[in-house]
Amino acid sequence: MDTSFGELKIERVSGTGHLEVLERLAREIWTEHYTPIVGAGQVEYMLREFQTAAAISEKIREGDLYFLVRTAGREIGYLAVRPDPARGEMYLSKIYLRAEERGKGYGWQMVDFVETLARERTLPRVRLNVHKRNPTIGVYQRMGFRIVGPVTQDIGGGFMLDDYQMEKSLS
Repeated sequence: MDTSFGELKIERVSGTGHLEVLERLAREIWTEHYTPIVGAGQVEYMLREFQTAAAISEKIREGDLYFLVRTAGREIGYLAVRPDPARGEMYLSKIYLRAEERGKGYGWQMVDFVETLARERTLPRVRLNVHKRNPTIGVYQRMGFRIVGPVTQDIGGGFMLDDYQMEKSLS
């Protein structure tokens, strides 16, 4: 599934070439964005455990849908979702853009794409988790997401996630 969505081309991830691109993008984006929020040690741990080509491939086998985001022929980010019909939601597990691409409306277009995927599957809401110190919380709120509660999770390696769960109703 390849989709043009606004200025973006959003293409479903397939094949090892895509996985290697995602791994490279993850390293670039996570190091820049998350190091000030959670520290270099946790970023390195999470990249090694959750953002390698092998880890992404495993998540795809488990049912996650990954998408590479391009504009003007350049890879600028990626996103991943997991449809959850039992809970009536589309879980947006990953949405990342290169630093120089933020503030251009691409994140809004990516979320619109996720909402379209959810509606196509008759899922009435989108849910995501965001770190409590992540400055994108305000952006999500402007997109119509609301905080529904805190989420803490031991992710191993001596690290904890300290997030808010946010959701948006599509009805």
